Amino acid sequence: MPCIEWRSRLGLSVLLALGACSTTPPAEQAPVPIPMPATVRAAPRPAPAQAAQQGGARSWDEVRRMAAQRMLAANPGRVYNGPVPEPLLAIPVLEIELNGDGSVRRIDVLRHPSQAEDTVQLAIDAVRRAAPFGDVSRLPRPWKFVETFLFDDDRRFKPRTLDF
Repeated sequence: MPCIEWRSRLGLSVLLALGACSTTPPAEQAPVPIPMPATVRAAPRPAPAQAAQQGGARSWDEVRRMAAQRMLAANPGRVYNGPVPEPLLAIPVLEIELNGDGSVRRIDVLRHPSQAEDTVQLAIDAVRRAAPFGDVSRLPRPWKFVETFLFDDDRRFKPRTLDF
């Protein structure tokens, strides 16, 4: 029995010690604000469009969105907006590998459509017309992203990234 009493006292003292280490202030004490010197100010965060101009994207999701928007802008008459038609003509999927400056290093086809095989080359050409995609040298390697192209019956495409 003395062993059980000793263990329960030890457990209670450990709990009390842990409670004393709590970082939460007691309810009756309000946190004291620490004034910052007037000369220290946080710089405003740049908008995503400005981030690309000031040294590149901050994430691969941002690279994919910016690349898809560049593909739309660089391929007028070859793209469509609005809802995706049912059924689609073809859905090629490309893996785009970039150099650090955002230029295209290599394009691999991950999915060939079973029909309208020419849409693969149309998608590759659309990527090349839209490049470069901005500085990616600060992002983790490998410098790659995947884009799915949704082609309608008129062989116009929409990047899946922009299909919300």
